[in-house]
Amino acid sequence: MRILGLDFGMKTIGVAVSDPFGWTAQGVEIIRRTEENNLKKSIERLKTICEEYQVEKIVLGYPKNMNNTLGERVEKTEAFKRRIEREIMLPVVLWDERLSTVGAERSLLEADLSRAKRKQVIDKMAAVFILQGYLDSKPKE
Repeated sequence: MRILGLDFGMKTIGVAVSDPFGWTAQGVEIIRRTEENNLKKSIERLKTICEEYQVEKIVLGYPKNMNNTLGERVEKTEAFKRRIEREIMLPVVLWDERLSTVGAERSLLEADLSRAKRKQVIDKMAAVFILQGYLDSKPKE
């Protein structure tokens, strides 16, 4: 069973997918949006990715504040979750993403990528961290 991981941002959606066994996450792409509130093309792209990889579940990063409170981005993320469930018709799990971007940035710094290159892939790497965190929390079969 493949699982899709998403890092939902204002201008981009980082996308990662698990291996067929659900052990590891790999970055797929970054979906770029020109309008924050126009998600039609993004949803269509996600449908295509889900079909291509035969995805059965989606893990969506849940942007809680560091003090565990819910901020403005949480409402948009919850609305995006409902839209995915309605239009793609797959179950969506919200996963705490508080340190995913920090972890992704650290990994990219360790790989000695330039600031410009890090900026190009950070959202995809954050999706990998979100999905890998979820996968690591599940017992291995």
